[in-house]
Parts: sequence; structure tokens; C-alpha cells
Amino acid sequence: MDLSTLTLTQLRDLEKKIPAEIKRRQAQEKAAVLSELKAMAQDRGFTLEQLLDGERKSSLAGSVVKPKYRHPQDPALTWTGRGRTPVWVRDWTAGGGTLDALKI
Repeated sequence: MDLSTLTLTQLRDLEKKIPAEIKRRQAQEKAAVLSELKAMAQDRGFTLEQLLDGERKSSLAGSVVKPKYRHPQDPALTWTGRGRTPVWVRDWTAGGGTLDALKI
């Protein structure tokens, strides 16, 4: 395609159409590849889901992090020190307590 023969208006029109066409073709290609992979798996006696099941799980999935902090009056309340600070820890520190006092 020789772009030098197109007018500015034609080039701008083409520029608007290209992203949609790329998106359409990517979806088409993805569907074709997925179909090929499913056929390959089926030829060998598997489903694609069976083959990918172990790949989708994180190596850390199911791992348990030991708690670092425990509520002094209610031992059922613990916190690993990761993620959002629990309300009971915020209340404790707002009341003048320290995290060191809650360490297990």
C-alpha cells in the first residue's frame, strides 16, 4: 500500500480504522490458536483445562504466614503484619500502645 498517494483526510480516516481492525484480528487469531491448542490436547487425551490446571496456581497458594502480633486480651485476634492493619491494632496504637507490646 502506497500511503504517499492518499490525501490527509484519507490518512486520518485510515488512522481511525486501524486500531479497531487490529483488535478484531487479535481476537480472531486468539480464537484460532485456542482452538488449535484444544484440538492438540484432545488428540492426546486431555482437555486444555486439565493441562493448565497446575500452571494457574501460584507457588505461594495455600501457604500460611505465621502471625507476628496477638491481642493481649483476646488471643484469637492475630495479625501477620502484612496487608491492612486490623482495627484492633489501630485501636491499640491509638491508645498509646506499641506494636512491640503485641509481638508474639
